[in-house]
Amino acid sequence: MLDQETPPPHGGTENSTATFEQLQTFQETDNYPEGGWKAWSVVFGAWCAMIPSMGLLNSLGILHAWTSTHQLKEYSESSIGWIFGAYGFFLYFAGAQAGPIFDVYGPHYVIIPGSFGMVIALICFSFSEEYYQIFLSFSVLGGLSACTLFTPAVSAVGHWFNVRRGYATGIACTAGGVGGVIFPLIILFAAPKIGFPWAIRIIALLSVVMCTLACFLLKARLPANLKSGATVDFHALKDPLYSVTTVAVFLVEFAVFIPITYIASYAIHVGVSDTIAYLLIAFLNLGAIPGRFLPGLIADRLGRFNVMVLTSFVCAVLTLALWLKSGDNLAALVCYAVLFGFWSGAAISLTPVCISQVCATQDYGKRNGTTFTIVSIGTLTGIPVAGAIQQRDGGDYGDLIIFGGVLYLAAAMAFAIARGVCCGWSFKTIF
Repeated sequence: MLDQETPPPHGGTENSTATFEQLQTFQETDNYPEGGWKAWSVVFGAWCAMIPSMGLLNSLGILHAWTSTHQLKEYSESSIGWIFGAYGFFLYFAGAQAGPIFDVYGPHYVIIPGSFGMVIALICFSFSEEYYQIFLSFSVLGGLSACTLFTPAVSAVGHWFNVRRGYATGIACTAGGVGGVIFPLIILFAAPKIGFPWAIRIIALLSVVMCTLACFLLKARLPANLKSGATVDFHALKDPLYSVTTVAVFLVEFAVFIPITYIASYAIHVGVSDTIAYLLIAFLNLGAIPGRFLPGLIADRLGRFNVMVLTSFVCAVLTLALWLKSGDNLAALVCYAVLFGFWSGAAISLTPVCISQVCATQDYGKRNGTTFTIVSIGTLTGIPVAGAIQQRDGGDYGDLIIFGGVLYLAAAMAFAIARGVCCGWSFKTIF
């Protein structure tokens, strides 16, 4: 098993070593199915739950580009950025409540109301024309509902897989790429013919089907953790293994949504047609589909933190070398979209697995929720800050792109430091 091969941390405190050894003991004594009909049906249920939640998250680029030229064309880039940053904020922030509820009661108490909320949010969004209406329907209600679909989905997979957890979570997270391809195509081809509201209602109908399947298939396996409270567990940050991992996850999530949100708007800015610009989001998510499960498969063999260091560094290089220099070269933009989609996929699929590696599985929902509550601050501010940078430069995207690339470099360094704190500084260590 991967976790059995990982040596204890070097140079840490006595408390951090004990914590690591306790996690090793827990993971070695618990017998995970690691496969079988029940386990893979849970993965499929998680996949269904993530189609609407993460699919919309991966479609922020086309929603940003559409609303900024239609409903919200009179608003600044920074103001519009708050809408889509707020969606990611509420998706992650509410995890502090959704995670502990999952730990105590299982997935159904979270995912059933979340399914209803997501469908209602999309229907309300389809009728929205004003800034505050879009913010309340899509950002607040949609983001909160997405959290109640995403958090139990990721946590439930962790109940059934340990050694293959990265691979199984990655397969479930391909749903974000699939939804991120389907939803932009619906908007691209349906909105000009039947209107943007009806395109959103088609997405709502697909969400009904996916959420219904998720409600039937998602199941917990481990006993309820009755000590889990529905609060942010900041006391967990006293554990150095967990705290350094949280910092690394914060930085990579801060960075990932900037290219996803602004690549389509950038293409329109440099003279690419609206249709091709919207298709860039589909290309990005096509790359994200294998980018969600292949890094997970490799991470189970070479180490989850090791893969996060590599993928974050490659995303930084792609952003600073390819996107920054692409100009209006369509071939370069398509290459960047596909390659970034692939290499950035680990930021969604592997970050929860990294958290699970430094906590007991029965605390996974709560620790995952706490981390992403902290991360939500980055997702809330990253998009509007990038928009403010672009607005300050008179509409030029150069500094915005540099901002995103430097954030990725910081994330790569943070994961390297977290890896060293958790398991030592040997390059040969699988962690």
